[in-house]
Amino acid sequence: MSIVGTGVDLASIPRFQRFVDQKKTALLERIFTPGERDYAQAHKHPASHFAVRFAAKEAYVKALGTGLRCGLSWQQIEVVRDELGCPSLLLSGRALAMLAEKGASRTHLSYSHDGEYGVASVILEA
Repeated sequence: MSIVGTGVDLASIPRFQRFVDQKKTALLERIFTPGERDYAQAHKHPASHFAVRFAAKEAYVKALGTGLRCGLSWQQIEVVRDELGCPSLLLSGRALAMLAEKGASRTHLSYSHDGEYGVASVILEA
C-alpha cells in the first residue's frame, strides 16, 4: 500500500442544524446527493449526518491537494455505507478522474460525530 494523499476536516453540527431549521433546501441540494439527503433526513438528528458527510467531502478534496476546483463539484463526491455501515466514497465525473490523476486507485474514509462536531479523514492509496 502506498499513500498518495491524506485529508481531514472538522464540521460544525450546529451550522448544519441551522440549515435544516431554516429549510435551506437549495443549499443542501447543491452540497449533498439525493442518497445523502435521504439518509440524513431519515434520522432524528439529520444535522450530524450532514456535517460528517460535508467533512468527508472536504477531506477528500484536501487529500487531492486541489480544493473544490478544476471542474469538481460536491455532487461528484458521495458518502455511501455498505451493509455493515462502513462508510466509503462513491466518486464520479471529475472527482473520479482527479483520483487517477493523483496516482491513486482507492480511497479510505473514516468519520465520527459527537457533541457539536463531525470529523472525517480520507486516505488516498495508489
